[in-house]
Amino acid sequence: MRTGEKIRAFHDAMLTAYGPQHWWPADTPFEVVIGAILTQNTNWKNVERAIANLKREGLLSPESLARVPTEQLAEVIRPAGYYRIKAKRLKNFITMLVRDFGGDLAALFALRTSSLREAVLAVSGIGPETADSIVLYAAAKPVFVIDTYTARILYRHGVIDLGATYEDMQALMQDNLAEDVAMFQEYHALLVEVGKRQCKKAAPNCAGCPLAPLLENGQPMTY
Repeated sequence: MRTGEKIRAFHDAMLTAYGPQHWWPADTPFEVVIGAILTQNTNWKNVERAIANLKREGLLSPESLARVPTEQLAEVIRPAGYYRIKAKRLKNFITMLVRDFGGDLAALFALRTSSLREAVLAVSGIGPETADSIVLYAAAKPVFVIDTYTARILYRHGVIDLGATYEDMQALMQDNLAEDVAMFQEYHALLVEVGKRQCKKAAPNCAGCPLAPLLENGQPMTY
């Protein structure tokens, strides 16, 4: 099976097995942004607790986050872990939003996809995965998010080499898929589900995995 065919077959197999995932869980695009920054190096349950704290304290808006002292913000988001670092990153994003877009998230999201991605990536503490999560899920623009689960699954199925970069993997996915925001969102969420359930870091559990029928000779690849 050719690479493009396999990539498209992955999506169909996972969707059939697991159904739509309806990511990202949030009430507003701004909440998606906050969640994307808070979810670095932690699990989603911890992020939910931190966001609930922000809502309780009336801090889930650009205006309120611009005013609150960094130290106070850090205590509010403590459940998310690395809370002092993440408070600074949230503040960095808000500083950019206020300085360059008058605090208007819609104005930021009105940028072309490439310009929006560059603007978010320029914020200190925000890397490609977080930036692309914001672009895809909050701004609803077509970029494919690459995370640890995606890299692991692609490597074990022989789709990428071990040294593939974030940019390599993103280009591979986007070159072989139709440019469709909803599909990119579902595909990414489905890969995360497979990674959590079956394709774990220590060892893959291929029994019952929807992607197992797509393994070829010598796969899954080992590290």
